[in-house]
Amino acid sequence: MNDQQSDGRHDPDTRTARLHVPGMGSDHCAGIVAGSVRRLPGIAEVGTNISNHQVKVRFDPSAVEPAAIRDSIERAGYDVAGMEAPGHEQARGDGAAEAEQRYLATAWKRVWLAAVPTIVIMVLMMVHMLWVPVPGYLAIIAVLAFPVVFLFGGWATHRSAWRSLTNRTANMDVLISMGSLPPYLIGLVGFVYPMVSFIEMAATIMTFHLIGRYLEARAKGRASDAIRKLVEMGAKTATVLRDDREEEIPVSELREGDLMVVRPGAKVPTDGEIVDGTSHLDESIATGESVPVAKGPGDSVIGATINTEGLLKVRATRIGADTFLAQVISLVEEAQSSKVPVQELADKLIARFVPAVMVIAAVSFVAWLSFPDTLRPILEWGETFLPWVDATRPDLILAILAAIAVLVIACPCALGLATPTALMVGSGMGAERGVLIRSGAAIQSLREVGIVVLDKTGTITRGEPSLTDVVAAEGFSEDDVLQAAAAVESGSEHPLGEAVVAGAEERGLTVSQVKDFKAMSGLGVQGQTEGRTVRVGSRELLQRHDIDSSDLEETIRSLEEAGKTVMLVAVDDRAAGLVAVADTVKEDSKPAIEALHALGIRVAMVTGDNERTARHVAEQVGIDDVRAGVLPEGKVDVIRDLQQSSDRKVAMVGDGINDAPALKQADVGIAIGAGADVAIEAADVTLVTGELPKVVEAMRLSRATFRKIVQNLFWAWLYNGAAIPIAAIGLLHPMVGVIAMTASSLSVIGNSMLLRRAKVGMTT
Repeated sequence: MNDQQSDGRHDPDTRTARLHVPGMGSDHCAGIVAGSVRRLPGIAEVGTNISNHQVKVRFDPSAVEPAAIRDSIERAGYDVAGMEAPGHEQARGDGAAEAEQRYLATAWKRVWLAAVPTIVIMVLMMVHMLWVPVPGYLAIIAVLAFPVVFLFGGWATHRSAWRSLTNRTANMDVLISMGSLPPYLIGLVGFVYPMVSFIEMAATIMTFHLIGRYLEARAKGRASDAIRKLVEMGAKTATVLRDDREEEIPVSELREGDLMVVRPGAKVPTDGEIVDGTSHLDESIATGESVPVAKGPGDSVIGATINTEGLLKVRATRIGADTFLAQVISLVEEAQSSKVPVQELADKLIARFVPAVMVIAAVSFVAWLSFPDTLRPILEWGETFLPWVDATRPDLILAILAAIAVLVIACPCALGLATPTALMVGSGMGAERGVLIRSGAAIQSLREVGIVVLDKTGTITRGEPSLTDVVAAEGFSEDDVLQAAAAVESGSEHPLGEAVVAGAEERGLTVSQVKDFKAMSGLGVQGQTEGRTVRVGSRELLQRHDIDSSDLEETIRSLEEAGKTVMLVAVDDRAAGLVAVADTVKEDSKPAIEALHALGIRVAMVTGDNERTARHVAEQVGIDDVRAGVLPEGKVDVIRDLQQSSDRKVAMVGDGINDAPALKQADVGIAIGAGADVAIEAADVTLVTGELPKVVEAMRLSRATFRKIVQNLFWAWLYNGAAIPIAAIGLLHPMVGVIAMTASSLSVIGNSMLLRRAKVGMTT
């Protein structure tokens, strides 16, 4: 959240409450709400999340009641649509969604109740001004405008403004209230003294304000769809086996250890482990990849993924807030509600924005009354191309128009929406692609990264040995050698032996049974297969049995220089050939590193392997900065050295467990291949799958998101910087101003939503 997120469970003496505040639509509003709550005694922490209009408060229940927290927010001028009781701080989704829908329905009703009378007023005004005088015109429009300005249209706005002022704060509603109430009241003077009516303007300002609020809420809702979509992805019910009977229950009633039945086409209710059955699961919600993944007994599954075929029995291992989906939602919420360092100056200025606008409006009013002859030539120039400018109006009318225009043209909402709307869209895009960015600060740091440090094993390479070469001696074929080696190694549990067996199976060879299997530590294995004695291992193993392998020595040397592990194969006391295995480079490693270079990022590799093996891998993927022979604790020193020797920020990509200290030391820590354990405290960015292209996507996404933030802040400040002076000198009619104010907020949201078009993937 905007403030540091917390959970009441961390302190037994505190509790956590969540309140839904629909009208809290920008950082400016959030600051007012948070400031009001902080004045209460016993408040430990306050977090505001404008993406889902939520306020999260950690408090001491012995010092303050939850009802007092609600009252403080309402005194600040914001209605509370709902409050989740302490003890349910992990609740997600349905309640907030219902409150949001109720808010939108109410806002839409207010729009129509205000728009219908206002449309009638505008028609009467045109008839009265352009064709024939309307009898009792002033009385008619005063009656029509009254409910718009004071009742179902404007009551909520004026109440919010009053609460805000009595709470010694100033929100956006203060400006709208001051821009609509005085025109209506001044217009009533026309009943006793002939003057221009401002009642039409009061009704129009309020109506456009209500339309703008509704459109802004709708647009921002679409920008923050990521949370809603994630919540909707979860299964609602689960079929469990209890007392040998199938029973359908709500997911909320699941317990760890429950045995779930997942039929074809159904969603996995919660994270678990397959006990029985095989299938392919669509894990696109976790990885962003649409290709289903094969799963069988012993494999872990993620809640909300889809079983595409086959009946599965799954043991529930994680429920509630501990599930993958809940952790992703938490991370996305955290990112959407966080701050970006570049916005700090904007926040300080926004806090003083509304009072400054009120001062400028007052100065403008006084200036027009004091120096009309100096300012009127500006209007005479403007009326040549602005149809609403009339330099012949009395000084008082011009002063009123200028002051009201300043009030309604100012738009702190556009400034407040600049960062969070871009973060909403960017973090949502990341979640859909399996790239979880923890905070706005991480987004800014990530786009400034100039050096990326990659761990070799499991990041650049597969992290497990694979068969790479089969060489046959004279009198044998490659299939003979591999088949014999695989038969004997099938009795071994060593990873190298498993790689040989897997390689034989991939080539379609039959792996025969082994008899009299014997493993010799440090030397190799031997056994009987198809009536032959087969030995697989080192040179020393063959030498002990007086088996000559000198003809293979040159091949052995070249393979070892390439960083491969060589195992000699002997059949019936004769050297038959050799097999070689290695931790092979992932197919996507080289393209990903090339893409990082194209972004202007230097790539370094750190590994505990020897220099020769490390250099060989580095040459394959195009890395020239290699740090070999580095122990896990030495990775921190490598990161620190790169930080000190360069003025560029350093990102570390690791597995998030063994590499935690290095991830913390780096300017940006990227945990890769974390699977369902996405809540890795050491990482700023978590990549759900262990694929290097996701690092490129994270870099591109951060740059695109930050670019949108800067664009939004620039245009919002430019709008206010240009519009307020233009309004102050009288060139902007208030009704035009309120339309422009609404358009500015919508343009910021719209620009953020254009982020969805950004090409961040390796294939886009």
